[in-house]
Amino acid sequence: MAFWELFILAVGLSMDAFAVSICKGLASKKMRWDGALACGLYFGGFQALMPTIGYFVGSRFYTYIERFDHWIAFVLLALIGVNMLREAFSEEEQVDASFAVKGMLVLAVATSIDALAVGVSLACLQTNIAAAAAVIGVTTFVFSFAGVRIGNVFGTKYRKKAVIAGGVILIGIGLKILIEHLLGA
Repeated sequence: MAFWELFILAVGLSMDAFAVSICKGLASKKMRWDGALACGLYFGGFQALMPTIGYFVGSRFYTYIERFDHWIAFVLLALIGVNMLREAFSEEEQVDASFAVKGMLVLAVATSIDALAVGVSLACLQTNIAAAAAVIGVTTFVFSFAGVRIGNVFGTKYRKKAVIAGGVILIGIGLKILIEHLLGA
């Protein structure tokens, strides 16, 4: 997988964390730089960790699934993307302004579960997991850190658009993988 493909994948995966970070910024009465750093570290860290776990799980079973690995990658990415689109059009959840460890851990896990499935897809594609995890983690860190500031300044105006963009990106990557494999590219 080329760097630009990893980066686009990372942007798509980071949109849930970005949306939650925007909500955290909105809920804060004044800009909290320590909160922005906490969002970046929690969300970026878990977005890097989860695909790594998924990769090693997927690698153990690769010999059993290599004949249809492109379908697995497509289905997982498409399901995650469709789920993000569904979430974008559902009722908005309330996010509190707290950056306490317990709450941030729950949010970090919740926003990175999809990255676990992406890790399985990366194993099927035999992608360099260290590079992928680094790109995903750093991209999510930047988006999450900035999201707190953006939320504090602009509110939830762009939350829905960010989640929609993330869903469309993941579906597009899944289609690209499937088409390339079917066409033998």
